[in-house]
Amino acid sequence: MSMVKNYMDKTAVISQMRQLIQILAKHNHAYYVMDQPSIADSEYDQLFHQLKALEEQYPDLVQADTPTLKVGGKALSKFESITHTVPMLSLGNVFNQDELFAFARRIEERLPNQVIQYDVELKFDGLAISLWYENGVLVRGVTRGDGETGEVITHNVKTIRNLPKVLSSANAEIPRLLEVRGEVLMPKAGFEKLNAENEAKGEKTFANPRNAAAGSLRQLDPNIAASRPLAFYAYGIAQCEPHHGLTKMSESLEWLNHFGFAIGEQHFVCNSIQEVQEKYDQINQQRASLSVEIDGMVVKVDDLKQQKQLGFLSREPRWATAYKFPAVAALTTIENIDWQVGRTGTLTPVARLNPVAVGGVTVSNVTLHNIGEIHRLDVRIGDTVSVYRSGDVIPKVEKVWLEFRPDNLVEVTLPESCPVCASPVVMPEGEALARCSGGLYCSAQRIEAIRHFVSRKAMDIEGLGDRWVESLLHLDLLKDVSDIYHLHEHREKLLTIEKMGEKSVQNLFDAIENSKKTSLAAFIYALGIRGVGENTSRMLAQTFQTFEALRQADLEALKKTPDVGDITAEWIVDFFQAPHNLEVIDRLLAAGIHWDAPTAPTRQPLNGESWVITGTLATMGRDDATQILQALGARVSGSVSSKTKCVVAGEKAGSKLEKAEKLGVPVLSEEQFLAFVQQYQ
Repeated sequence: MSMVKNYMDKTAVISQMRQLIQILAKHNHAYYVMDQPSIADSEYDQLFHQLKALEEQYPDLVQADTPTLKVGGKALSKFESITHTVPMLSLGNVFNQDELFAFARRIEERLPNQVIQYDVELKFDGLAISLWYENGVLVRGVTRGDGETGEVITHNVKTIRNLPKVLSSANAEIPRLLEVRGEVLMPKAGFEKLNAENEAKGEKTFANPRNAAAGSLRQLDPNIAASRPLAFYAYGIAQCEPHHGLTKMSESLEWLNHFGFAIGEQHFVCNSIQEVQEKYDQINQQRASLSVEIDGMVVKVDDLKQQKQLGFLSREPRWATAYKFPAVAALTTIENIDWQVGRTGTLTPVARLNPVAVGGVTVSNVTLHNIGEIHRLDVRIGDTVSVYRSGDVIPKVEKVWLEFRPDNLVEVTLPESCPVCASPVVMPEGEALARCSGGLYCSAQRIEAIRHFVSRKAMDIEGLGDRWVESLLHLDLLKDVSDIYHLHEHREKLLTIEKMGEKSVQNLFDAIENSKKTSLAAFIYALGIRGVGENTSRMLAQTFQTFEALRQADLEALKKTPDVGDITAEWIVDFFQAPHNLEVIDRLLAAGIHWDAPTAPTRQPLNGESWVITGTLATMGRDDATQILQALGARVSGSVSSKTKCVVAGEKAGSKLEKAEKLGVPVLSEEQFLAFVQQYQ
């Protein structure tokens, strides 16, 4: 009898604790996130201390999600990555009524003579996450990431005040496993309050609620996330064991609501696509008065069985789409156009604007993409332009207002020389992007050039990784790749780098010294000439035999080289015509880089043949198989065509094998391939 009474007492205490936790969570959300307190501070304190007193009396019954425990914890050094059991797919988009109706027609064609209803939800402007509950307890929170793999942010999601950490419901059984998908965002009121507080303290303010939510959710220190007014809104169930037994999307959201999950403040079930359009127009009008930022609506087929019938198209469901609101636009003037040089040498024009607010964001810079886009828009410095935030995300110049153009504005032209290193700017005919030709010298391309130069298939300088390179750049010891071979002159400076002792420095010097003996093909590849990959480098070495011959080769000679097309030939000529590149090459050769003298070329058994390797090879890597074929004179391609001589197919060979069979191209298994090459060894 006493055991039964004790059990009943415990049940009553837990029930009382749960009731207090839910009430406090509700008012926490109203106070911290919505900035709309619904009770007085004294009343909140009374409820809080009532819960605390119960917990002190029954410490073994303290609930995992109690607000009396300090939210947060120890800062992490990095986030762990994890693969989603059920991929977090993206949604297709529609932007107007015609596209919406076309979406509905495609569904009706696949579900003939069926009654179709639509679940319509707000499309939050936040960050999608996945939450795992085991026996009702939150055990994991994961970002969407790339849809296949996300980052584990459990510490941070546990600090979100309106998110249930332990599930309870009087109306539904707690599932053994529940994976809930939803959006983390910062409601407008909380965002404005956070910015006001940060501004008063002289700290960073955020451009918009989405940026604030993203910055908060990805803090390594969960105490920072805990201090931010974040909220979670559920939009679906990825897994539920045992199955919830519901048949409608709208019902599943209400079911989640019973467990304490917030869903959008506006939610509709529509009997026709025309009704969906009416709700879209209504929400678009009410958008400014909503408590959260949205960038559209999500339209889903409501019936879960029909969703299953419709299935998926590529990386998105056929049964759902995002109906985006029109982009927000504003007028401003272009004060200047600068040319930025990317890590691969691409020149990108950036318009400097008279700052203007567009869709809640102050925009002062906008990319013009390339010289072709500038000519298409006929945009000039001093023009009045319309700036849009396309899809409410990326600002872009949509229109030039010629009515406001002064008479003295001149056309924008492509710079003749790189704004960073003064090397010639080149853009072969048929190409859209202009590039700096000084790839070996240009400081904007320095990191990419060094990373490529030291890679295994290039100069193969083991140990010169990104951490070393960053430190050497910081010490101003690497202005270009030729400085690698002068690092031995700075031993004492290198020894000052943290965690780089005498042995590490000597190992680096040895690796650099060993790299001086290479092959002509590897050296050509290491230079990083655009369009010149490993195969092309080998062909150039075989064709020209000496580096000096390649350096002096004209366009016609290069075009005759196997694996070199017209544009690649132009890139090679441009590279060797850039004086700064030649200066770096001369320094490299003067440092002692060398290779064996050319031998008289012999006709190899597979000379000029195109081979393709696909799938996984059990006895060797694909690199090894490639080297065997190249040594026999074959060209190894990444794609199958009618000109392909043969395909080597390992395990899990996919579309390339299918295409070879379709085209009638001979196919060898790994075993057959090994037997084939054995005759030449």
